[in-house]
Amino acid sequence: MNFIFLPGASGNTEFWQPLMALLPEQDDKTVIAYPSFGGYPNHVDVNNFLDLQHYVLDQISQPSIIVAQSMGGIFAVQAALQKPEQVEALVLIATSGGIDLSSFNVADWRQDYQQTFNVPDWFVQPQVYLDDLLYKIEYPVLLIWGDADPISPVAVGQYLHGKIILSELHVIRQGQHDLAQVQADQVAVLLEAFIEKIMPIE
Repeated sequence: MNFIFLPGASGNTEFWQPLMALLPEQDDKTVIAYPSFGGYPNHVDVNNFLDLQHYVLDQISQPSIIVAQSMGGIFAVQAALQKPEQVEALVLIATSGGIDLSSFNVADWRQDYQQTFNVPDWFVQPQVYLDDLLYKIEYPVLLIWGDADPISPVAVGQYLHGKIILSELHVIRQGQHDLAQVQADQVAVLLEAFIEKIMPIE
């Protein structure tokens, strides 16, 4: 089983370590690092959000289950839309998924984010709306949300669940935006049940 993990806006690849440690050792697990984020060096070809998207999608070169946190969900959805032959399933955890969040009661994370992390200014500027394309995703999609997340509240997960045909939504009690790390044990149980359902072992 091949897994590709996409970090959130901080670019912190260590975020995924607790969850990865709970998955079977024989699975292939890759975390894609973002140039200029999370302490990783700049890349000559990554100078704006679209460049970063191209960079991330270029790293997806074999059929994989893509697991994405927060802003990484945009890249996961784009991979499903642009590289369908390389996507077996999506796992979106507390993401925006590239939807218009203006109608949701979400906390504005951008100012605190720029003050906390040393990242390019251009990352918080783009508005990527994929709402009208979500129906084209024909893969199984696992949606995991926390009921105490002000950045991506459950209503966002419910919206995505209604838009993506083959999706299932699970809500983790007291889960905040970092639930994939803090409550990795619960996420792992949901992920393994999802994998067993969509790819039964013969």
